[in-house]
Amino acid sequence: MRVDESVRVLVTGGTGLLGYWVAEAFTSKGFTVYATYNEKNPPRSNASWIKLNLEEPENIVGVVRETKPDIIIHTAAYTDVDGCEVNKEKAYRVNYLGTEALARAGRNVDYFIYISTDYVFNGEKGLYKEKDTPAPVNYYGLSKLLGEVAVRALLPERGVVVRVSGLYGYSPTGKKNFGIIALEKLLRGETVEAFVDQRLSPTYIRFLGEILVKLVDARPAGILHLAGERLSRYEFAKLLAGIVGVDENLVKPKLLESVKLPAKRPRDSSLDTARAWRLGLSLPPVLDCLKDMVSVYRRFVEGW
Repeated sequence: MRVDESVRVLVTGGTGLLGYWVAEAFTSKGFTVYATYNEKNPPRSNASWIKLNLEEPENIVGVVRETKPDIIIHTAAYTDVDGCEVNKEKAYRVNYLGTEALARAGRNVDYFIYISTDYVFNGEKGLYKEKDTPAPVNYYGLSKLLGEVAVRALLPERGVVVRVSGLYGYSPTGKKNFGIIALEKLLRGETVEAFVDQRLSPTYIRFLGEILVKLVDARPAGILHLAGERLSRYEFAKLLAGIVGVDENLVKPKLLESVKLPAKRPRDSSLDTARAWRLGLSLPPVLDCLKDMVSVYRRFVEGW
């Protein structure tokens, strides 16, 4: 799908893990993209960059007025799960109040996509459907759930809450994640400790960015789960070792209870993605995602 350049897209969190690839996907399809940054300097890109601090409501209103977007894709968030537990005030301001202010400022846009999380669930059953009742066990999940409530209240027909799970992959300015940390250790021949008793739906950022372009074409409202296959981090790391071509015994099992973390983690926050499949918005199989992650990493970091 290619579009008229007059369609303007505002991507918050353009220097983040997912936001970079969202901006890349939309610029490659001909959209006029404005990507926001805050603390990190923006990378080289075809997007136009604009500074945005989600803790400043006036700044949020000003950015929307300046960019005049037709579509807003809100990927920016305070995503440090343990940091949110320690600094609840910041999590509340960024993930809830910032989201509410952005949705209010953008209530006249054609479409608003809010990126949320599997951590809105308590993890007691797994393979959660969109209709399942959220019950977060940590403050990060609660603050993102409050953001969901704001978006659905302010944009009931032209907004969609997209829940993702365990984002992984390489982006030039995005934070390191389990996928990249495990990859770098395996490439160095080091052991990787990974939880065997926590399951999620690891979601590959580059392909997710491309699917969000298709989402804009389909324009579902409400809630949509866009995520990968249900895996433990241990199973994920084992698959990655096989793709890299190193000894799978470098991956060592680890229990959640062996680590003392400020924020509780859900045991199984995996997502049911049947609705996305029916809409033609499924991610490729995990092996294809991992192969692409390794290829992208080697191109960016190792210069292959």
